[in-house]
Amino acid sequence: MKQIALEAEIRDVSKNLNVLRKSGKVPAVFYGKKEEPIAISVDAKKFMSIVEKEGASVIIDLKFKDFSKPSIIKELQRHILTQAPNHIDFQSISLTEKIEILIPIHVEGVADGVKNAGGTLEHVLREIKVKCLPTDMPSKVSVDVTALKVGDDITVEQLPKLQGVEYEHDPKSVVVTVIAQAAEEEKPAETAEAQAPEVIGKGKKEEAAAAEQPKK
Repeated sequence: MKQIALEAEIRDVSKNLNVLRKSGKVPAVFYGKKEEPIAISVDAKKFMSIVEKEGASVIIDLKFKDFSKPSIIKELQRHILTQAPNHIDFQSISLTEKIEILIPIHVEGVADGVKNAGGTLEHVLREIKVKCLPTDMPSKVSVDVTALKVGDDITVEQLPKLQGVEYEHDPKSVVVTVIAQAAEEEKPAETAEAQAPEVIGKGKKEEAAAAEQPKK
């Protein structure tokens, strides 16, 4: 996997974070197994351009004034309304040591059971934990669902084998499955309407019986 350069600055923790965000920067922290945590900031637009183009599973080479550090995005917090980046955790990595990271699963094609039998595709597992060298880290794991019929599924052990990548999930875990369309339940309103004539009929019979009784 290629490395993407991103300029970073050591951040003054005493400064207001909202002011920092308004200036176009995102507060972040950089840490690692052999690294002391550092409060930093990066340009919001440049960071989001990387994520939108390469995905969140990418090696980012943080470029400081006097040094650079390879890292991965360990956590990305977004604003609840605007979805703008609010805070980032960058984890330091060694390009020669394996890491564990969550990789998105991408579904390709339209399942036969959906296209021809009215079934529904359920995407059960959307991310999968993998173990690999940073240079072998995939941006996504693609799974072709075209041949799936109703009742079929694809499990972790059926995912494509990728060079240098180990799947850390239970091999029997279901990734995607095609289920039959549920039968429509009888609507309560229709049930009530069907019963209504019986109730009315019963009332009329009671009225007729009362009219036939002799008056005292």
